[in-house]
Amino acid sequence: MNFPNANTANTAINPWLRIFLPFAAGYFLSYLLRNVNAVIAPELTRDLGVSAADLGLLTSAYLFAFGAFQLPLGILLDRYGPRRVESALLLLTAAGAALFALGQSISELALARALIGLGVSACLMASFKAFSLWFPMERQASLNSAIMAAGALGALTASTPLGWALPLIGWRGAFYGLAGLSLLAALLIFTTPDKPAAAGNETLSKQLRGVGQVFASPIFWRYAPQTALITGGFMAMQGLWAVPWLMSFNGLTRAAAAFHLLLMGIGMLVGFVSIAACVTRLAARGLHPERILAVGMGGGIAITCLIVIDGAPTHLLWFAMGLVFSVGNLSYALLSAQFPAQLAGRVNTTLNLLAFIGAFGIQWGFGAAVDAFTTAGLTQRNAYQTTYAVLLVLQAASYAWYVLGGKRARN
Repeated sequence: MNFPNANTANTAINPWLRIFLPFAAGYFLSYLLRNVNAVIAPELTRDLGVSAADLGLLTSAYLFAFGAFQLPLGILLDRYGPRRVESALLLLTAAGAALFALGQSISELALARALIGLGVSACLMASFKAFSLWFPMERQASLNSAIMAAGALGALTASTPLGWALPLIGWRGAFYGLAGLSLLAALLIFTTPDKPAAAGNETLSKQLRGVGQVFASPIFWRYAPQTALITGGFMAMQGLWAVPWLMSFNGLTRAAAAFHLLLMGIGMLVGFVSIAACVTRLAARGLHPERILAVGMGGGIAITCLIVIDGAPTHLLWFAMGLVFSVGNLSYALLSAQFPAQLAGRVNTTLNLLAFIGAFGIQWGFGAAVDAFTTAGLTQRNAYQTTYAVLLVLQAASYAWYVLGGKRARN
């Protein structure tokens, strides 16, 4: 994978070492922290005696805090730069991880998860902002996929490897370790070089008008429903409900379910690395990233349908889900390219807000729906299947909206 030289007066700066790797470390940690509860969910349920809805609400506190901070985050990134913003926020991540390790009640753990979510809320968007400052536009889709590959490694770590470690260190010990890693990532990112952006000279009122400009754009609303329901739904399943689904619907053990998360993470990693390596070349040959996004999301809908009806081997399906949904990150580069460069932080965080609103709502709503269907008399297996089927219908509708929006734009 070739990374271009930074367009900067300081030619001694190696953008691979000084820009990409520190921000990749931050996003690795962010994804690990997002998904860790999927593996420790049985332990949390056993230790705290919570229902499925309570577990969903506890876990989604991370997503709520993360999503709620996206609009202010975009303004901060455009005004103060990714280095200062992300390194400061990662200190909150360290505090939240330590609090989670010490927590004795659901309310304490929920507060800790919210603090973690706030702390890592900049990890991906700060990376996108840094890339927009240091690398040319034609490399953005490739770089965005490369940083997502770092996240996929975090997802891999928060699967079978974490499952192996839990008997030795416990879930509290795991969070003490994550607190230390958060401090290290904050230090790495703080040492990256600065590059002032044009938005740093804008007044706050002008920056807020920029956010309004994004929300008012029909182009934004073409991507928004798909991002909320498909990307958000994928995050909700991977971050919490995949393991309970595999245990309740497919009858797997916790270890086997965690292995499926590992396969999903491997699929994501393969997808992200492939996109990073090939998307620029494919675009030069006439295969636009927009078409790659449409095909990948459509494939993801088909694979989800097979998961819901138990229509193929689970190992293959969950690997394939991670592989095809890896194209979702192209939405950020595609949307950002249609706005002025100084709005890059606000464009990306506004779209990311929709992803996390979707993930929060689905993560909590999935558990509430399972409890409601079980109370209504369905078996737990059928309750899970019915809930996922409802989500699938909503995802298919959002995909149709995206595809039809592309046809309207071409006409």
